[in-house]
Amino acid sequence: MINTGHKETKINLLDLTPVRNINWEKKEDGLIILLKPKFKHPFFKKYILPYLKKPYYKIKLDAVGSFTWELCDGSLTVKELAKNLGYKFGDKVEPLYDRLSLFLQNLEKNRFIRYKGIK
Repeated sequence: MINTGHKETKINLLDLTPVRNINWEKKEDGLIILLKPKFKHPFFKKYILPYLKKPYYKIKLDAVGSFTWELCDGSLTVKELAKNLGYKFGDKVEPLYDRLSLFLQNLEKNRFIRYKGIK
């Protein structure tokens, strides 16, 4: 359930559309590195971060995570992401919906993604 202000609304994760919310890099081998800023506060982001040698924590994703991350471009629902993962990786990603759900929950918890239409 998601609290939308006045009343709680049930939302099906499979119907949501994830959108990337942070910077990232793609390595030559095709794997993704997420760039999490070391500071969240606007003052530090503006005045300190630009002067750091390493302003980001680098989070390396495996092949499945990298593939999923690239699909989180705001054009596919979670259900469509799952289908693509199934086609690409087959039994390697089973139990598919459980794994995908946990991965997306972690991304959202860390504010690496957001869902279209949800504040």
